[in-house]
Amino acid sequence: MFSIQTHARSAVHRIKDKIRKRYFSGEKVTTIASSKGWRTIDLRELWAYRELFLALASRDIKIRYKETVLGCLWAIIQPLMGMVVFSVIFGHWAKISSEGYPYAVFVYAGLLPWTFFANALSGSSNSILASSQLITKVYFPRLIVPLATIGSGLVDFFIASGVMFLLMFYYGVGWTPYLLALPLLIALVAFIALGIGTLLSALVVAYRDFRFAIPFLLQFWMYTTPVVFPIDLVPLHWRWMLYLNPMAGTIDGFRSAFLGKPFNWDVLGLSFVSGVVMFLIGVFYFEQVERRFADFF
Repeated sequence: MFSIQTHARSAVHRIKDKIRKRYFSGEKVTTIASSKGWRTIDLRELWAYRELFLALASRDIKIRYKETVLGCLWAIIQPLMGMVVFSVIFGHWAKISSEGYPYAVFVYAGLLPWTFFANALSGSSNSILASSQLITKVYFPRLIVPLATIGSGLVDFFIASGVMFLLMFYYGVGWTPYLLALPLLIALVAFIALGIGTLLSALVVAYRDFRFAIPFLLQFWMYTTPVVFPIDLVPLHWRWMLYLNPMAGTIDGFRSAFLGKPFNWDVLGLSFVSGVVMFLIGVFYFEQVERRFADFF
């Protein structure tokens, strides 16, 4: 009996040694500790968790289209119906200038990036609160959660872009080399949405009533952005306020890329600078509040 027990204990020890060597014999040791003061984005840590980013983005896409009647057509319906309504009200009735282009193409070129921005901002601002159970159980860079929400919105953007190219073909708007700037403009929209979305996501966790203000913020923001009107429609002495809006120059850049009109580099540059400022403010505030997320849930 003694020999059997000894043999069993030795077998257990051998199994434990194998597990220890397989999973815990690495030289890399990760120490998780709280930090003080301002923190910057750890890009190496974000890259190490890239598989988690892909998993969260894939989850958001599956949830969005799971058990739906129209599926991915919902990505087209939102900007397409907006284009129809704005074309009738602002293009046909109000006779708003479209810089010589067909108003349907003109307004859809603005609605396409704006819809991507609005959905990314709305999703990222509520992402931390929606992932509270995951955040309170395991450690990972919290910035991945709003970043994955924005990444999943890219699928909707690319689907809706097909309608834009069909409209260009229907109205005889030719393709130009300016279309090569689209990847940079898409990255700029995602960059702006991430900065503001992370700021709002941290505020939503700390102050829950902020989530009710986001739809009003987006509605007001849209009508102060040249989505349905050209920048030239704004009086010159008020135009500097419009330029502080990071989406103003970005949407004008999308119109230049799609419609083949020259880029307004001054407006695009100011939008980029204001977008960088908002990104830094949003991400730095997020990094400071991140350490206390679990306390709010």
